[in-house]
Amino acid sequence: MLVAVPKEIKNHEYRVGLTPDSVREFVAHKHEVLVESGAGEGIGCSDDAYEACGARIAASTEELYRTADLIIKVKEPQPEERRRLREGQILFAYLHLAPDATQTRELLRSKAVCIAYETVTGPNNQLPLLTPMSQVAGRMSIQAGAYCLERVHGGSGMLLGGVPGVPPARVVVIGGGVVGQNAIAMALGMGAEVVVLDRDLEVLRRLAYHFGPALTTVYSTRTALEQYVLQAELIIGAVLIAGAETPKLVTAETVRRLKPGTVLVDVAIDQGGCFETSRPTTHADPTYIVDGVVHYCVTNMPGAVPRTSTFALNNAILPYALAIADKGYRQAMLDDPHLRQGLNIHQGAVTHRAVAEEHSHPFVEPLAALQDRD
Repeated sequence: MLVAVPKEIKNHEYRVGLTPDSVREFVAHKHEVLVESGAGEGIGCSDDAYEACGARIAASTEELYRTADLIIKVKEPQPEERRRLREGQILFAYLHLAPDATQTRELLRSKAVCIAYETVTGPNNQLPLLTPMSQVAGRMSIQAGAYCLERVHGGSGMLLGGVPGVPPARVVVIGGGVVGQNAIAMALGMGAEVVVLDRDLEVLRRLAYHFGPALTTVYSTRTALEQYVLQAELIIGAVLIAGAETPKLVTAETVRRLKPGTVLVDVAIDQGGCFETSRPTTHADPTYIVDGVVHYCVTNMPGAVPRTSTFALNNAILPYALAIADKGYRQAMLDDPHLRQGLNIHQGAVTHRAVAEEHSHPFVEPLAALQDRD
């Protein structure tokens, strides 16, 4: 199979689909790998490093998309990339289709086979290909929040951990999953006062056991959520419903009542965001202010630390990507029901129920789509 790795073109996106080490694995499996020139510069890997591992450097972006059987990316294809996709071509990347009707429509039109990292499942409802980036984003959310709390950036002027004689900032984390757990670890490590809200008692028990009395765990009701966010200096949105758009848990009315200089970091923005006042931003222009409240809603947060992010992502995706290349996507998905859950778009049909429901498209069961060869 011809496996292609394009250079990412989203704003300030420096990650890359495959590392040179991963390329070497594909070559050992008798696949050809085509890498766009400069694709690895953001992680410190030159074209020479890729060639040394057996890759061929693409003469042009057009050649890469024209010839590839399997395209491995990080972020969702941008409009000009979507126009290059062709029928039957396999795309393996983060897609986040639920809040993105335009991308969904254009991927359907391409008749490509689109497999989303974020909906590949694992045992116990895990999301193994989302987890490494959730870990990075969770940790980064506290770094970003602490930076935005500085008065010069619109925040309240508080040091997250305080100093002796001056209390620390209060951090509220909405959602106790992978993002939330990593945000909590960073915030507590920096000396903040931290509260986490979640509706899963088992999640709260696990977090309480892990972090001990330094963390306050609260069962999330509308009343509790409102009570704690109104007291906070930094609020982290860490809610995820796999494949679906994130519910708006903090209303615009509540945002109006927050203390001036409060900072919201919406890690859920890729799936639409959990604050009603959220809208996607970029690393080039990461924040905006609504009613005196700083909003940080960058859609590709881990792209700012591309070396860490790329290597962590490759550790997770490599077995799945090799299975697709070795067996072909149909057989790989028929053999692995967890990988099959990643199939979002299949040759003009929506094959993920949450995406279909979000955009009112007909839903086709992935197994049915894979077995239909007409």
